[in-house]
Amino acid sequence: MFSRFNPAARRVLRTAEQASRNHNHYFIGVGHLMLALLDENDGAIAARLQELGLSSSELGEATRRAVGTGEDRLWDGTLITPRVRRVIVQAEAACPPDAPVTPIALFDALLAERAGLTADVLAALRRRATEGITAWNS
Repeated sequence: MFSRFNPAARRVLRTAEQASRNHNHYFIGVGHLMLALLDENDGAIAARLQELGLSSSELGEATRRAVGTGEDRLWDGTLITPRVRRVIVQAEAACPPDAPVTPIALFDALLAERAGLTADVLAALRRRATEGITAWNS
């Protein structure tokens, strides 16, 4: 499943797994993936965040709050959720067949998700930004 990933994208997945463990979860979800992508400090991701009017720290903090902390882990394994699998498939499909999957491809695929934790966090941040602009202009 990850054979087309470049070293940075593989590092993102390892970081997402660690984020899952840090939050006491037994699964890698889209929130863990977003946190890992933000930790990568990728220039293309930073540019995309700037286009969206979001800061890495603001998105990271909102995502950490939304991910929350799980109960005691009953087993040591870590599963990849179906939504993360869809994000990976979408990232692979967006890349030319001979090109590796990069962190920005994963990030864009994550942004394209219209449901789930990351979509909810992004919608809330955009709503807050819009309300702030509206309140400022009033």
